[in-house]
Amino acid sequence: MYRSHNCGELNASNINTEVTLAGWVQKSRDKGFMNWVDLRDRYGITQLIFDESRTDKTVFELAKTLGREFVIQVKGTVIEREAKNKNIPTGDIEILVSELNILNAALTPPFTIEDETDGGEDIRMKYRYLDIRRNPVKNSLLFRHKVAMEVRKYLSDLDFCEVETPYLIKSTPEGARDFVVPSRMNEGQFYALPQSPQTFKQLLMVGGMDKYFQIVKCFRDEDLRADRQPEFTQIDCEMAFVEQEDILNVFEGLTRHLLKEIKGIEVDKFPRITYEYAMKTYGNDKPDIRFGMEFGELNEFAQHKDFPVFNAAELVVGIAVPGTGNYTRKEIDGLIDWVKRPQVGASGMVYAKCNDDGTFKSSVDKFYDQDDLGQWAKITGAKPGDMIFVLSGPTNKTRAQLSALRMELATRLGLRNPEEFAPLWVVDFPLLELDEESGRYHAMHHPFTSPKPEDMQLLETEPGKVRANAYDMVLNGNEIGGGSIRIHDKSTQQLMFKYLGFTEEEAKAQFGFLMDAFQFGAPPHGGLAFGLDRLVAILGGQETIRDFIAFPKNNSGRDVMIDAPATIDDAQLKELHIKVDIA
Repeated sequence: MYRSHNCGELNASNINTEVTLAGWVQKSRDKGFMNWVDLRDRYGITQLIFDESRTDKTVFELAKTLGREFVIQVKGTVIEREAKNKNIPTGDIEILVSELNILNAALTPPFTIEDETDGGEDIRMKYRYLDIRRNPVKNSLLFRHKVAMEVRKYLSDLDFCEVETPYLIKSTPEGARDFVVPSRMNEGQFYALPQSPQTFKQLLMVGGMDKYFQIVKCFRDEDLRADRQPEFTQIDCEMAFVEQEDILNVFEGLTRHLLKEIKGIEVDKFPRITYEYAMKTYGNDKPDIRFGMEFGELNEFAQHKDFPVFNAAELVVGIAVPGTGNYTRKEIDGLIDWVKRPQVGASGMVYAKCNDDGTFKSSVDKFYDQDDLGQWAKITGAKPGDMIFVLSGPTNKTRAQLSALRMELATRLGLRNPEEFAPLWVVDFPLLELDEESGRYHAMHHPFTSPKPEDMQLLETEPGKVRANAYDMVLNGNEIGGGSIRIHDKSTQQLMFKYLGFTEEEAKAQFGFLMDAFQFGAPPHGGLAFGLDRLVAILGGQETIRDFIAFPKNNSGRDVMIDAPATIDDAQLKELHIKVDIA
């Protein structure tokens, strides 16, 4: 037996007990006649004491050779600690060691294994197995486990069945690039790694598994950012014989359950807003509603006032930012420079201060009088002491720019409290989006999403106005889940492929298996998938997902720890019938 107890459970009730512990040396303090060692494992830290007058000489001398991160086993007696440490659960006791066994010596680690480490991100990624020993990363992984277990418990209690679907599948156009895998036994042919289990979960509905879920790895070969990895994990779900309301109720319930069990927070029924309202009010389809700053459209009171910038704009829109009326000109100019950055792309910004006496001072006083500015304040909800910031230009582009500014200002003003949670549903998305470059429509969600029944007749005449039977769950300005009611009959699915630009032959080659299945009694069905990585990070109060993934990739999609991706030798390439010509 390597240990009778872990390093986080002993306390005063165990005094005079003989114990065996094992773990890593966190640090040691050698006072000559006395040596203290902090022994660490996943559960905590226990202090060991080696006393020249009470410890066997051989053991005492061996203790002096211990370095940081040595793996050791000790036997000894729990005694009361003289200088107690109230910051740890084991702070009332220590172990008077009688036996010491070095299980494995260790090199000095390249960074300190402490909560506040001296290691930069690159070095910690290279030695991720060491980083996992630190409490922040270890606790993030334990937190992820807790969330996943609560998901499984909740769904299993509702009779959902977890079913595994294949990882080696057929490449299909789902929006992002596939990772492809060459087949050795089928020359010139390739598998793809799934971007989602979409078609398989629909086939499970045809198979009668009316409540399915899976915590599953998915893969997308796309550009990376803080909340995106080439491989990510979904809580993937599907239900048969349901309408949209059924699905929203089940997964709103799941989210409420997680907030209560994980964070101890009770949340009322989630607000529901349409996609159109979200875009008009917040400038994006995943709004953060923890704070106000809702958009006010100012065309009626900003145009035809001899200000050519606004007169030429498709949209003039502003937000009232609380408590910023005292911003200096330098601070305002800094914001103007911020919106002019290429990442935002605005050509400039107009502002108006709401003075405490009810008057206004703007950067366009030459063109607008106090009545005009009073209307701006009324429409944006500005109050004395606030500042109104106004952008103008093409509608979609300007909304996106003002949305970026809204989020930046909220962050600067401390309005995005990570311990406050504001979930909502966004519904009634457009079914199709027009690609301006190709002039073709593509599915906003995926090609299996059902149109709203009342909009079906618009497919022939005004496809851009057709609404999808689709929904996203948003939490604190992040899309954490999305789904739809699916098409479940062959004729409608064929029609959808037609409007997406598939020929009949292409549709059959790509998705013939699914349309064939629909002919054998496919039930009405729909589902939703949560991004587990992102959900866990938000619940954990973090913006990035990396610390909640055991072995993440870097921003270039590389695993710097194992040095992947990597080349393979010529013999493997030949077996796979692949010729590589690197210029």
